[in-house]
Amino acid sequence: MTRTIELICDIDIEQTFYSFHAHAIPDGAEIGPGDMVLIHDAPTGIEYGDIYTGQRRATLFRANPIIRAFTRLASIFEITELYEVGFQPIDTKG
Repeated sequence: MTRTIELICDIDIEQTFYSFHAHAIPDGAEIGPGDMVLIHDAPTGIEYGDIYTGQRRATLFRANPIIRAFTRLASIFEITELYEVGFQPIDTKG
């Protein structure tokens, strides 16, 4: 059985020259491995140069112990994807 919690999330979306991000920060709840958050009536996009901040209702779906353990185990192997960095040489002759 999945536990659900109704809460409010602070929404921060920016699409400018300086930043391109979207954050949803739940008020009064810790998010653990495997948990999912559904934001109700979230903005689907903003125009270039705009910044949106506000609050929306959200539902937090708590992961069961098996999902939580699997997520922790899988994250150990997937974090190595963050380490991949590539450099391309600059052609200064052409």
